[in-house]
Amino acid sequence: MRLSVVGGGLAGSEAAWQAAERGVQVTLFEMRPATRTPAHVTGNLAELVCSNSLGSVLPHRAPGVLKAELEQLGSLLLACARTHAVPAGTALAVDRTHFADSVTCAIESHPNISVRREEATTILAEADFPTVIASGPLTSDSLAESLQQLTGQEALSFFDALAPIVSHDSIDMETAFRASRHDKDGSEGDYINCPMTEAEYERFWQALVSAEQTPMRDFEHARFFEGCLPVEEIASRGRESLLFGPLRPIGLTDPRTGERPFAVVQLRQDNLAATLYNLVGFQTNLRWSEQERVFRLIPGMERASIVRFGQMHRNTFLNSPTILQPTLQARRHAHLFFAGQITGVEGYVGSIATGLVAGLNAARLLMGDHPVILPPATMLGALIHYVTHAEIKSFQPMKANFGLLAPPTHRLHKQERYRYYAERAAKAMTRLIQDAGITPLVPMVQ
Repeated sequence: MRLSVVGGGLAGSEAAWQAAERGVQVTLFEMRPATRTPAHVTGNLAELVCSNSLGSVLPHRAPGVLKAELEQLGSLLLACARTHAVPAGTALAVDRTHFADSVTCAIESHPNISVRREEATTILAEADFPTVIASGPLTSDSLAESLQQLTGQEALSFFDALAPIVSHDSIDMETAFRASRHDKDGSEGDYINCPMTEAEYERFWQALVSAEQTPMRDFEHARFFEGCLPVEEIASRGRESLLFGPLRPIGLTDPRTGERPFAVVQLRQDNLAATLYNLVGFQTNLRWSEQERVFRLIPGMERASIVRFGQMHRNTFLNSPTILQPTLQARRHAHLFFAGQITGVEGYVGSIATGLVAGLNAARLLMGDHPVILPPATMLGALIHYVTHAEIKSFQPMKANFGLLAPPTHRLHKQERYRYYAERAAKAMTRLIQDAGITPLVPMVQ
């Protein structure tokens, strides 16, 4: 039994491991480091190029429910993330280097996986064995062209942006303070917070909206995804727009004044050594010189050393409602599976989750079993149902959220409704595992 997986990102790595653990011989194609992308900096598998956060772990929040489902099924990458977690309050954030090292080690050492460091440039309409396409948002031009020819659809594209990372020792902790939102026990929080007065915010906002951006080479225009807007794009929508986005001060108190600041810039730990911090919600396409000028207007960051500048890159995704079945198989080519952001799911955990489903279903197909369709009562099932059934003309990427789930038949308050969703999802996933005879895997992580 043989399977090809194209792409060694989050989805491709998870898909390869899921199939290999079930006895399938997997060839994983990853073009890095020989062929680089505009965003990656290493040749590691599962390299995180944007934030280092995998979102909330709260059991009654949509991202937390999705993580719980992945744990029920046995996800390698979620296990790696938990092993290499860094403090981030109620979110799961990781040391991105250790996380990628861990995934790379697990994949490259697996006896059923062969990693080929070369670019896959074509996809065959018919092949002797299945293929999982998990080439990600930075799919190469040659592979994107092959996919367009195969599917008969134009690939859609939008722009994503990376946030800057600064060194901890360059942050002025006499001005900045540690806290997590809504801390009540007085303990030191997981975030570094840079508070702003109204006058400081006004100066920063004016500088941000007038700063020079990097030209978008080779692209006619940008189609931003609303869930990951550049900070300057948010600022351009109005003077107070940032106050309801990444600079919202809700739940924070400046210990110097005992009051809530007018605005707050948060920084989140980016590595286990706590020497690097990223600016939360500060994805940007400003010129590097402008990033230094503008971001040093933030109180506490006057002497900030930016070790990785923000940048913008192209994301490519398919018009999945016209192409994919809810098993993540192509409608016209059942031996082809798709996973990750190229399907239109948004976020790291969504990519991992679809990789898990694609790898599981490819293995089932090879074993003569029917690929599974996840119940719509599960968070993962609802997310896949969306990307395979959404309105074709207005299709945009989607992340896990409770709005994708069918509401309860009886009236519940918001928190009760969230608990209801979580409990219903766990029961639905348990039934699927039992009815489909799925063996949940137990990852061994280094």
